[in-house]
Amino acid sequence: MSPVSRWLARGAVLVLVALLAACATGPSIRTEVDPQADFSRYRSFAFYSPLAMDREGYSSFSTQRVKDATRREMEARGYVYDEANPDLWVNINAYLQERTDVYSMPTVDYAYYYSYRARGYFAVPYWRDRTQVTRYTEGTLNVDIVDVAQNRLVWEGVSVGRVANTRSPDERAARLDQSIAEIFAQYPFRAGSAGPVY
Repeated sequence: MSPVSRWLARGAVLVLVALLAACATGPSIRTEVDPQADFSRYRSFAFYSPLAMDREGYSSFSTQRVKDATRREMEARGYVYDEANPDLWVNINAYLQERTDVYSMPTVDYAYYYSYRARGYFAVPYWRDRTQVTRYTEGTLNVDIVDVAQNRLVWEGVSVGRVANTRSPDERAARLDQSIAEIFAQYPFRAGSAGPVY
């Protein structure tokens, strides 16, 4: 193998490692806060009814798991669960969507020919694109926190990531808990605090 082809092979391996590392990362978390909201007024919460993720009109196993994880996160920040008179409603939505990724990577191949003048075979490199198509399921988990008095969204956290179909029910439940924890890691407020607490 010539030095050029070794260099090209190493480059292709590095690109492949970078792509695999990108696939191995966790979900993407995005949050948004209403800059006009007075978070010092909020001390209690309850779940919006019905939750957005209960589109079929009934609760699923995932609904209760997500509610329990969300309640733990809110109470860890000093909020009190109060169904009768909450300051905040918490609404949760989750959905799955089929996605397709298409990757193109240049690769080098060799064509061989026989030279009658030199009386031997020669390899001639040429470039071509190798395309790979990957289909996967993308899951989105959305947590909305709404000011009850004003009926206005004051904070939103969204987690988007690939869903592995091979996970057991226990692994899926643990992943839901982890997704809620990752979303609330971006929630900088505590009950009764006027500004973010870092």
